[in-house]
Amino acid sequence: MPHQGYGPVGGERGPVRAELARRVAAGTLREDAVQAGIADRLDRLWRELREAALPAKSSALGWLFGRRERPAAPRGVYIHGSVGRGKSMLMDLFFDTAPLERKRRIHFHEFMAEMHGRINAHRAAVKAGEARGDDPIPPVAEAVAAETRLLCFDEFTVTDIADAMILSRLFDALFARGLTLVATSNVAPDDLYRDGLNRPLFLPFVETLKAHTDILFLDAPTDYRMETIGAGDLYVTPLGPDADRRMDALWRSILGGAAERAETLPFRGRSIAVPRAGAGAARFGFADLCARPLGAADFLALAARFHTVVVDGVPVIGAAERNEAKRFILLVDTLYDAHRRLVVSAAAPADRLYRAPSGTEAFEFDRTVSRLIEMRSDAYLAEAERRRTGGEHTMTPAGA
Repeated sequence: MPHQGYGPVGGERGPVRAELARRVAAGTLREDAVQAGIADRLDRLWRELREAALPAKSSALGWLFGRRERPAAPRGVYIHGSVGRGKSMLMDLFFDTAPLERKRRIHFHEFMAEMHGRINAHRAAVKAGEARGDDPIPPVAEAVAAETRLLCFDEFTVTDIADAMILSRLFDALFARGLTLVATSNVAPDDLYRDGLNRPLFLPFVETLKAHTDILFLDAPTDYRMETIGAGDLYVTPLGPDADRRMDALWRSILGGAAERAETLPFRGRSIAVPRAGAGAARFGFADLCARPLGAADFLALAARFHTVVVDGVPVIGAAERNEAKRFILLVDTLYDAHRRLVVSAAAPADRLYRAPSGTEAFEFDRTVSRLIEMRSDAYLAEAERRRTGGEHTMTPAGA
């Protein structure tokens, strides 16, 4: 197994393994030998990062020559496996305790949008005579490496050709400048950007990734987050304190110990605000998605990024809320077509949510009711799970 040989040094547990053991003892996690092995590997990286930082702090020569001589970066870690196995939780435990000030945890798509922005800014500066050099990759990599020694990507996936074309050169430059990468993904490196446009041009990045990270497979047999969630838990009604408590408990189960953060999803030159995100899932209030000017392409972007969408507080919708009804119909249609999991709290059962006597939306909402019911069926959930665990969850938004 790829994680063998990463046991505690001298029998001493590091912070990741120690916290994992604490949660097992508290009953919030099950004991899992595969997770423990990966935790030990992350703890080894924790020690290597700490040791690499010591010369710069304790040695006069380190201060004197620090700008000229870059220490060799500790080898990073790439953890892949199906959803719900604890990848995000392990990375978050590592990131939160990593003994560095210059560390960053960011979603891959957000990071790449930032890199494209920096590249464009450099080109504009060259055109204006404010910078020199036709190749923007070295100065951009230099700036990123000056800010960040440890970069953590959760749910790493490549769907955009513009990202694919620059990844190899960008990360060659970043690794050469002392950056360490930790990433989680649902797919092995060899399966990244599979069937993507001009994929042969992307393949050097795969070799770069293998050269600078240990590839670990988290092959735990169970989706721990979902085994305690039944189909009846996916649609909670009526609204009220009890529904809020149930939704919060479901959200904790979905996170499975991973940290949640607000996230910004760059898309078509703008951004979609995600108030709460973690472990490949997103949580919104009804108004976040249906009272804002969002359309099919936005919902496709959400479906491409998240395998589970949680929506709190769906009200009874009347004829006066025609726009909200249209967006809710479109949201359900998009998630249904993508076989994403949807968790909803609502003011009424699905067949009593829309109360308009006539109109196009009344007709279309009948389909929405049918889909909301089907999305809780064993067959639908099994197919959604098959697509996630089979690496078929990635989709590219139209026009992205």
